[in-house]
Amino acid sequence: MDAQELAQYLADAPPSIVRLEIEKHFDALTDRQKRYAHFVSRACFEGSRIVARQISPESEPIYDFILALHKSSGGDWKALQAKAGISDQELDHILQYAAQFLGNNGNYKSFGDAKFIPRCPEPAFAALAATSPEAQKFYNATSGAIFSADNPALLHLGYPEEGHMTTYYPDSPDITKIEIDAVSAWMEKKGLLPENTRLVKKKDGSFELLIASAVRTVPSEGGDIGKETTFKIEDGGLEGKTITLVYGDYSKELAAIAASSRKAAENADNENQRKMYEAYAKSFEEGSLLAFKDSQRFWIRDMGPMVESNIGFIETYRDPAGIRAEWQGFAVVVNMERTRAFGALVEAAPSLIPHLPWGKDFEKDKFLSPDFTSLEVLTFAGAGIPIGINIPNYDDIRQTEGFKNVSLGNVMNAKAPKEKIPFIAEKDLDIYRRYRDSSLEVVVGLHELTGHGCGKLLQEISPGEFNFDKENPPISPLTGKPITTWYKPGQTWSSLFGSWAGSYEECRAELVAMYLSCEFPILKIFGFGDGSVDMDGLAGDVLYASYLSMARGGLVSLEMWDPKSRKWGQAHSQARFSILKCFLEAGDDFCKLEYNGDDLSDLKVKLDRSKILTAGRKAVGDYLQKLHIYKSTGDVEAGTKFYGDMTDVEPEFWGKKIRDEVMRNKQPRKVFVQANTYLDEATGKVTLKHYDATPEGMIQSWAERNV
Repeated sequence: MDAQELAQYLADAPPSIVRLEIEKHFDALTDRQKRYAHFVSRACFEGSRIVARQISPESEPIYDFILALHKSSGGDWKALQAKAGISDQELDHILQYAAQFLGNNGNYKSFGDAKFIPRCPEPAFAALAATSPEAQKFYNATSGAIFSADNPALLHLGYPEEGHMTTYYPDSPDITKIEIDAVSAWMEKKGLLPENTRLVKKKDGSFELLIASAVRTVPSEGGDIGKETTFKIEDGGLEGKTITLVYGDYSKELAAIAASSRKAAENADNENQRKMYEAYAKSFEEGSLLAFKDSQRFWIRDMGPMVESNIGFIETYRDPAGIRAEWQGFAVVVNMERTRAFGALVEAAPSLIPHLPWGKDFEKDKFLSPDFTSLEVLTFAGAGIPIGINIPNYDDIRQTEGFKNVSLGNVMNAKAPKEKIPFIAEKDLDIYRRYRDSSLEVVVGLHELTGHGCGKLLQEISPGEFNFDKENPPISPLTGKPITTWYKPGQTWSSLFGSWAGSYEECRAELVAMYLSCEFPILKIFGFGDGSVDMDGLAGDVLYASYLSMARGGLVSLEMWDPKSRKWGQAHSQARFSILKCFLEAGDDFCKLEYNGDDLSDLKVKLDRSKILTAGRKAVGDYLQKLHIYKSTGDVEAGTKFYGDMTDVEPEFWGKKIRDEVMRNKQPRKVFVQANTYLDEATGKVTLKHYDATPEGMIQSWAERNV
């Protein structure tokens, strides 16, 4: 790999490190709530090694190497530098790499799924390692993978057969997509959920399904499909092959997580919280996703808590097959003032959804009003921190029992000093800067609540039983004819659309947000305008900032597209790029890319504010309608082809000229320094400790976390 190619994989210098402020909100909690938050935080962070192992084989020894250096130096990095004989710049680059690594919980970016490599020469790392026998041991265990870049495919997460990195299929270099899909079909038929599993292909062609659990043998009362652990596949492409269920993946970590979960249950504020954490403990001890689904039911019922939380194997973005989930956990504290606006949005939601471009046949019979709170992050364990969440991801629960939304205020509003904003025209910069946060709050609220919360999956629930009139099927607005596809028994959105599902759904939710943000009464809920249409007033400014942000987001998303593999590395980026294409194809000069020189060095997004409510909204509605109907009817063939075309990157103009300019203006992605909590066993009091927003502060926070 030449130096120019390698440059895009180098660690940020400097990284954008931001401290998550939480003290004011944490101090407002009762002692019991603080203890609950403490034990939830411990349970979350005790899964950090699981995340590292889910990213790459070298991530856990790199983590241990960083902590061993901190331990041997006592946090005195200048003394360690002198002992190792490395330069100031080399130390800076090592600390910057360590901060980015800890902020991503591994050596692949959480947003983009691409590896990052230190900027300093390898001998500088080796010299630091030589200062401590323990550090040397962990450095040796990385087997040179910190710096390795000789195989371009391994610099991205993905399928083994394409040469990419993944640990969801460990020690299985020759496992194929067809085999992965065949095992998934077998699991679906058996009723065995995949989120907490990994799949191993043995040399004899048999398979082991690793189940994350504290116990190392099948639970005494049986697992989710009974006590049997060895099965022979009876049909399909793997007919005759053996699958063995192996319990105890991540056993040590999950035992600690289960123990902290039980402590959280003891300090719960109410019965739903107690039952939720008892169900979590059972799930993590026994590897039961049925118990985990019970925890989500109790979570939905825990309305308006002061401390909100959710933990487990939740999001499936980074499994190339899109069904196995990464460990994630959060403990967050309610922001009462901001939550009031979201409460008003929830109340308005049933009247908003009929505005969407499809009829009642493609919508839930009743909108299940969820809890929607604005929260400040105390703890978020995982590879990265989002700005909003809508869970659970289980369609059977979402469709009939409900879901919850959270907006993470101190993440959304975190700003790096001297942040640059490329691709916005000078005349738009003031509005963009002034209303970016406000518009983001509106879009995130609509995205999570109405975007992920709307829509009906037309299903054959069991043989011969349908959730729609099979004899008089709904008329598709796309064809004007009765629908001909739907979900068969046992099929889910994720299982049917597979690796497309995550990005497709994020795109659908983003489009819902863009479409409904044109409703001025919604903008009034958030405090912008009086509810009447006024593109020239405050509400119009916020709406314009929303559309500008989306267009710019679609442009910078090309950072997450790899020209060698022609693969998207991030679901939201893939979605936003397609929405930019939707804007550009809207016609009537609604949206254009402007530049003068051939090198595109003055590239800007131009958006006609006066056409948002006409050409812009129509284009968004047309795109949204197609995505929604294909999803609702389970039309995987038409849906994936259409979305694949919309997210395709033409290699010369988009993949080369535009992307080169995006990469030239690339801004470091924020990594967050989080506080730690400490419990005084004698008094039952919990205290909070913050850390500096520096690489040294980031490392110290992890060292004192002791996980």
